[in-house]
Amino acid sequence: MDDLEYGFVKRKVLELTNIDLDSYKEKQMRRRLSSYLERAKAPSIAAYFQQLERDREMLQELKDFLTINVSEFFRDAHQFDKLEKRYLPDLLKERPRLRIWSAGCSNGAEPYSIAIILDEISPGKRHTIKATDLDESILERAIAGGPYTAQDVRAVRPDRLTKYFRKTGEKYWINDKIREMVEFSRHNLLSDPFEKDLDLILCRNVVIYFTDAAKRQINQGFRNALREGGILFIGGSEIIFECTQIGFELIEPSFYRRFFTAPKPRPPARSA
Repeated sequence: MDDLEYGFVKRKVLELTNIDLDSYKEKQMRRRLSSYLERAKAPSIAAYFQQLERDREMLQELKDFLTINVSEFFRDAHQFDKLEKRYLPDLLKERPRLRIWSAGCSNGAEPYSIAIILDEISPGKRHTIKATDLDESILERAIAGGPYTAQDVRAVRPDRLTKYFRKTGEKYWINDKIREMVEFSRHNLLSDPFEKDLDLILCRNVVIYFTDAAKRQINQGFRNALREGGILFIGGSEIIFECTQIGFELIEPSFYRRFFTAPKPRPPARSA
């Protein structure tokens, strides 16, 4: 794909999906899109996008490809064990009702996993769990609470699977109690405002193809969205190299805490 073709693809993708490819690493995105378009077997790039404008199913497939809708319950179970046994209990000591945001939530498995943990370790408390994604189609599935495949729930303990899910045929659905704990909405990390005073943000493997400038913008937004002492949970392959400059401290791989602001020293008392 040459420069002229890639420029055309970027314009059409922005027009049809509202996804700005200028915020993605160009080399990797060109390679991924070239491979994708080859598999589509369209006679030309222009012909592919003409067909895309008429075919909603094709358009959704492209959105899924660009937004990497891959998720499952308790993905990387050892990391969720840390949330359950350390980070969430510590946050609950500071604030009994937590404010949590799952950014790039895909099919809802991640925020529902958090809701399950909180139902177990903080029963009866009304926490705020917001979950957002750019893809409206995947959000519809998340809001419905399924259907999820056996692959999606493979890391769910048997007792939790029995307690929090119902099975219909070969598919799984989250129960209404957990479903109602999470509020879903569409959100663009690069252009929409972030909330404030959050205790925990989860954004895992969402920005891996973004440019460094886009990552800095998003991470700075996360820092500003968290309260002092709030936690950011990212993917295992992701690192925030400039974390201290942004205002984070690395606790351990994947977990960052917003710095506490040191109190300003009082000026010395004036003598009479």
